[in-house]
Amino acid sequence: MAEHMGQQLGNYRLMQLLGRGNFSEVYLGEHIHLHTQAAIKVLYGQLASHDAEGFLTEARTLAHLRHPHIIQVLDFGVEGTTPFLVMGYAPNGNLRQHHPKGTQLPLDTIISYVMQVAEALQYAHQEKLIHRDIKPENMLLGRNNEVLLSDFGIAIMMQSSRSQHPQDTAGTIAYMAPEQLRGNPRPASDQYALGVVVYEWLCGDRPFHGTFAVLYSQHLSVSPPPLCERVPAIPAAMEHVVLKALAKDPKERFASVRAFAMALEEACKAESSGRTLAVLASDSPEK
Repeated sequence: MAEHMGQQLGNYRLMQLLGRGNFSEVYLGEHIHLHTQAAIKVLYGQLASHDAEGFLTEARTLAHLRHPHIIQVLDFGVEGTTPFLVMGYAPNGNLRQHHPKGTQLPLDTIISYVMQVAEALQYAHQEKLIHRDIKPENMLLGRNNEVLLSDFGIAIMMQSSRSQHPQDTAGTIAYMAPEQLRGNPRPASDQYALGVVVYEWLCGDRPFHGTFAVLYSQHLSVSPPPLCERVPAIPAAMEHVVLKALAKDPKERFASVRAFAMALEEACKAESSGRTLAVLASDSPEK
């Protein structure tokens, strides 16, 4: 139910429900004076007066993020007890919509997506921010089909709220690092989540499934099924890179999310070079 449809939040009138996520509903909004469009993220739950300042502080931090692969926060506020964010509108949907569950992506497409997301995360980590909710639904496509990462810090902002919407909880935990599940997120937690996304893109399926309790246990103590069992043709170097990003101990992952992305790209290049050399060798005249 789009309970906020037609309402005005700040200077924006909510025109159309675009989608629902773990922590919010997103509407297409129109500025009442400028008639420009934006995405209005209305967070679930109500803020008590003493919680509003915490939300505004977090929102102010997000609004200072400036990166070509991060959706920009244009404005924010609390209308009554309803917290909202005004964000740039990405008209081409998200990567989950473009690549539904079960889809295997070409390697070059995966590398392109990962490099863009990793650069956004690297910038955020340097700004002392952790995303906490990396998944295809939070990877939007801009007007030129560039990847734009959204929902930075939304999970932590919702800790200020009186209630949290339970919808899609399993969808979030499906990508969550062990240390984040234990309440100790760090930059390497985003790398782990991106590793789960890459695993899914490579074979069409996430490494773990089940209820919240089952997923919790698997992330903490169960090794991901080897990718080579699901995709026999996957290069060993690429599988090694992905499984390193999925290490249970964050200290055993790559030093940074950028290092993970670069290692994945190098593994892909090595595979391409190997195929090229094999073709050249097969085409060379016999001696």
